[in-house]
Amino acid sequence: MKIAELRKKSKEELKNMLEEKRKRASELMFIMRQGKKVKNVKEVSGLKKDIARILTLLRQKPKD
Repeated sequence: MKIAELRKKSKEELKNMLEEKRKRASELMFIMRQGKKVKNVKEVSGLKKDIARILTLLRQKPKD
């Protein structure tokens, strides 16, 4: 997801997205640790980058 798209979202939406992406990343890592194959291995690195982007924006936004 692009940073410009994330900047348009509210703090609550970002928190919800962060929770979803963390959950998906942990599911994929669990599957990979079991030795099973994942169709899209790049998805894990993409999720990690999205998580980092969201965390950065949450830290930059003023506290409500």
